[in-house]
Amino acid sequence: MLFSSITYLFYFLTAFLILYFAVPFKLKNVVLLAFSLLFYAWGGVKYALLMVVAIMVGYIFGILVEKFREKKGIAIALTWTAAGIILAFMLYFKYTNFFIDNINNIFGSNISFLKITLPVGISFYTFQTLSYTIDVYRGEAEVQRNFIHLATYVALFPQLIAGPIVRYADVAEQMDCRRENIRDFSSGVSLFVIGLAKKVLLANPMGNLWELLQQQPGTVSAWVGIIAYALQIYFDFSGYSDMARGLGRMFGFEFLENFNYPYISRSITEFWRRWHISLSSFFRDYVYIPLGGNRVKVPRHILNMLIVWGLTGFWHGASWNFVLWGLYYFALLVFEKYVLHVGKDTPTASRIAAPCPGFPAATAASLRSSISSSSHFSAMAICTAWPSATCSWKPLASLRDT
Repeated sequence: MLFSSITYLFYFLTAFLILYFAVPFKLKNVVLLAFSLLFYAWGGVKYALLMVVAIMVGYIFGILVEKFREKKGIAIALTWTAAGIILAFMLYFKYTNFFIDNINNIFGSNISFLKITLPVGISFYTFQTLSYTIDVYRGEAEVQRNFIHLATYVALFPQLIAGPIVRYADVAEQMDCRRENIRDFSSGVSLFVIGLAKKVLLANPMGNLWELLQQQPGTVSAWVGIIAYALQIYFDFSGYSDMARGLGRMFGFEFLENFNYPYISRSITEFWRRWHISLSSFFRDYVYIPLGGNRVKVPRHILNMLIVWGLTGFWHGASWNFVLWGLYYFALLVFEKYVLHVGKDTPTASRIAAPCPGFPAATAASLRSSISSSSHFSAMAICTAWPSATCSWKPLASLRDT
């Protein structure tokens, strides 16, 4: 069920808002959870049950970690066990056929692919459940003993499709006590409408233009297509994030901003402080910093960045294209850090005077992740780089959605 669909806007959302504001506060989380599970079950009841199992894992292990907090060895073992179980769900549904395909290619075997449908939002609710368990272990969040409240946090339908990834610590108080008022409701409606407009009026037409121009030869068509694709992914993703934040605000939640004009960035480092902020923050807090961050020697720091960006690419999709997408950013960031020395201490004047690489670099990365082969990507690069080249977009007809 898409936020921009008639079913969602005129039936699901209307029924939810009427019932949500009709019940007393103590029942609001029950209503919110029920509608969130209905929203998720729309794509398959069995996948809603899978999410409930993941929530139960987080709930049980959160209580156990809190119980054995003083016994650090046991607490660590419980945290790792919970993380393993939670991640196993995502690995099975999202990556099993990817692993089978690579085993077949490497060993010449003929293992059949499994008939697996990827559950909607599994990448997001897996990370949220994982962050809850880890934060309880770290003492950064209090254990939630009310199953309804924890389940509501994980299953919250506004941010289930495309984020943002919400950390439990950021909304823990709002689960137990939040305010709803006319001012926040109207502000939420405005933000939702802005996001809906981004999706329907900007992202969708840009996507249609991109699809059309794939079949058109010529350098001008190539460049216009590239720009259309870059604008499509930005307005689509940021539109969904705005809709999620707007919906949350309508019934008392305040989610952190997920996009902050990323294409105006003057460095790739700045770009990733503005693009999909919740994902960047997740990998920073749960992977990069535990590995040592930048408080280590240069070789180890580069290795930390390699691990983070390899995982970031892999999280986006079960394909080597996405891994290469992550490694592309890894290479750019290492170049910025150790060759250009771009960072927080870079003089403001220098940053303002520098060319703005955020848009073209992000566009190239997104194209790399969307094109089915390296040869197609190279052909497109030649078309755009050399106007005199004889170019045809028809080899790019195998493009698939990210």
